Amino acid sequence: MTVSFLLSPEQEELKAAARAFADEHLRDLAAAVRAEPDPLTRALLARPVFEKAVGQGFLKGLIPAAVGGAAGGGVEAAIFVEEWAAKSPDFTISFAGPLIALMPVYQAGTPEQVQRFVAPFLADSGAPLAAMAFSEPGGSANFDAEAPAAGITTTATPDGDHYVIEGTKAWASHLSGWDGDGPDLMTIVCRAPGGISLLVAEREHLAGHLEVEEHYDLPGLRGCLTSRVRLDRVRVPRANLLGQEGQGVALTRNAFLPSGASIGVFAVAAMREAFDVAYRFARTETRGGAVPILEHQAVSDALADAKGRIEAARLLAWRALDAVMTQHPSALELGLHAKVLGSETAVEVITKLVQVVGVTAYDRNFPLAGFLDDALAYPIIEGSNIGIRRRQLQSLFLSPGYDPLAASGMS
Repeated sequence: MTVSFLLSPEQEELKAAARAFADEHLRDLAAAVRAEPDPLTRALLARPVFEKAVGQGFLKGLIPAAVGGAAGGGVEAAIFVEEWAAKSPDFTISFAGPLIALMPVYQAGTPEQVQRFVAPFLADSGAPLAAMAFSEPGGSANFDAEAPAAGITTTATPDGDHYVIEGTKAWASHLSGWDGDGPDLMTIVCRAPGGISLLVAEREHLAGHLEVEEHYDLPGLRGCLTSRVRLDRVRVPRANLLGQEGQGVALTRNAFLPSGASIGVFAVAAMREAFDVAYRFARTETRGGAVPILEHQAVSDALADAKGRIEAARLLAWRALDAVMTQHPSALELGLHAKVLGSETAVEVITKLVQVVGVTAYDRNFPLAGFLDDALAYPIIEGSNIGIRRRQLQSLFLSPGYDPLAASGMS
């Protein structure tokens, strides 16, 4: 069997379409976001672009074909994410919300639940939103901890044919919805009598029972509508329980596997754009000398090191997303490496590229510092590297029969 790293004609077509949309819409959106000081106002700037993306079928492209969507494989997902994230990572994260919120539905939902919950995201118009209500203000790295530890503090109390949900959620994109009444669908990680469970609240259940406490003013990914919300007596039908009570730990961890792997691609996109800026600067700027600074060995070496790490991170992220999408046995390990290595490499590489440019890069009007602001988020979002992802790797290493060569296919 031949292994090829060349894109197929269909993948080239996807890349061209994603890049064209990013150039036409996301570049201008990113500029508008940078100029707007208010976090809610700048997040709402994305809605018209969101509607354009839905109209062009990009949202369906995130939904598996088995449930009516048009999603391709992991490489296709990586191509799409890199092209969009290169111009507006915050929009891309917001738009891809259904990837996380619907993942437990695909895994544990009944056929009726799948059809009902997925339907809004198969639309050809509008701006449907989904949010995975997992993180809490006090932190969620130990969400499955038992008493006397707090663990997940959001509760779901049975009341006849319903659960009544109380608690505070934070950090997930679009918890507030466009208008403060919640998204079209919210998958809520909560503590039911039978243990940690997942309940799906639809917009009709949230309206009037969701209070927005704060819209976070983020230093990077500034266009993400990232909020802290209070769920006050949200009544959700028992029929909206995913799987069984107590199944929420495994479902939650699985939900964040694709998004964690995709952070490797977001990291590549940030490095790619930062490298382009630094490389062009080094080719043209003399900084008072006789030749462009690229002709100095130290500068050339720094750029060479950066470029090699970008290419390596890209290959790992593509491989990881391919493993995740095909449910390969190596998916967990490769996804974790893509997240940890990709995110931390981005911070290191872009920091070095700032040094290549020098003090000019410290000016907010120069486009390099913004990439670093975004990259600083990647080690701590979608499962922080220290609090969650490295601990998952440790558990994997400690598991009986762990084979270090299995992930590479060399065992």
